[in-house]
Amino acid sequence: MPKHERKKNRWKWLFFWLLGVNVLTVLCIIALIFWPVSHTETPTPSEETTQRSSAFTVRTTKQNVNDLVNAYIDKLLVGSSHQYSVSLDNDVELVGELPVFSSTVPVSVHLEPFVQENGDVILKQKSIAIGQLALPNKKIMEYLEAYLPMPKWVTINPANEEIYVAVTDMEIKSNLNVSVKNFDLEANNLAFNIEVPYKTLGIELSD
Repeated sequence: MPKHERKKNRWKWLFFWLLGVNVLTVLCIIALIFWPVSHTETPTPSEETTQRSSAFTVRTTKQNVNDLVNAYIDKLLVGSSHQYSVSLDNDVELVGELPVFSSTVPVSVHLEPFVQENGDVILKQKSIAIGQLALPNKKIMEYLEAYLPMPKWVTINPANEEIYVAVTDMEIKSNLNVSVKNFDLEANNLAFNIEVPYKTLGIELSD
């Protein structure tokens, strides 16, 4: 075969190879968008306890809460291949990485907190971004739910684009019951109700 013919065939195969790679990439992105991801329902607020107790209000700063939250996350992620952190500023920002194909892409979610009557918090999604991929917000929330380890009392709800933080369901070794009273990040006004059951102190009261 003449030299110019071999060169022509080589460029022809290179063209078809690049075309195949582009088609495969497009198909993978389409699959990423439409592939179903299972998710759980937002929990209903837990019922109030009936045991005798005393309640105290503790006020703190968003820096203190930020440090505590990330220390908890670091402990939760021990042994996990996934990483994320939370930053409290004028809103709540969740920053992490999600697996896409054989690599990972950065994800950033800004959330606005709303304190519930029972002391839990709902984080409503304000903005969301995942690398350079243009995916629907709901789909990104589904991947957050599927790939980022969360405590049992934190539920991601992709349908409503929110995260339910059931603070009142936290299991604390001292048997204290915690609920949120104020969570105003702009004013740096964060307050928590701490309920101390009398039984925790060995106090038994008769009715």
